[in-house]
Amino acid sequence: MIIDPQQLSSAELYRFLITAVVPRPIAFVSTRSAAGGTNVAPFSFFNAITSEPPIVMIAINDRAGDPKDTLRNIRETSEFVINVVHRPLLEPMVRTAGEWPRGTSEFDVAGLTACASVRVGPPGVEESPIRIECRTHREVQIGKSVVVFGEVVHAWVDDAVLTDGRIDPQKLAPVGRLGGEAYSLTADVVKVPRPRVSRASGELLG
Repeated sequence: MIIDPQQLSSAELYRFLITAVVPRPIAFVSTRSAAGGTNVAPFSFFNAITSEPPIVMIAINDRAGDPKDTLRNIRETSEFVINVVHRPLLEPMVRTAGEWPRGTSEFDVAGLTACASVRVGPPGVEESPIRIECRTHREVQIGKSVVVFGEVVHAWVDDAVLTDGRIDPQKLAPVGRLGGEAYSLTADVVKVPRPRVSRASGELLG
């Protein structure tokens, strides 16, 4: 099968990308409006992109004239929290993805607990094992999406997902996004060491 973006509709191209680029990490983003209303919603066009400074990005569909609550809230406050989704959060996270009426708190809809953040105003999801507090670094419009770059200003990690002070992927059991209504669960973790190579000679160093 040949994929020619010029011959596909935007919906067809979207379906191809979300089923080909898998699994994708999920940013379960909690925000607060300037008026104090809370919101939490999942986004799978998400990743960490730099460590100096620590920057993450999320892409949000830009609905003309009616931006999603997440984007509206980020624009009002320049702050948000990324909550990592593990297996116990899968069903509540999916529930928040419904097209709920504006002003609805998805915390209530999904039975989630809002907990105070340390350096930003929006609450985190208490049930999440990792909460990453961010402030907007910049916003970039790309086609029909808005890419929000956030600088990490604080993070909290549940000790239960640590081994020797590091996040253990098997203990964390993160959920990955596939296409449609499919998700991946981290079950097997394989370690494959990278080769050590001399940059001068190209020889393996053992």
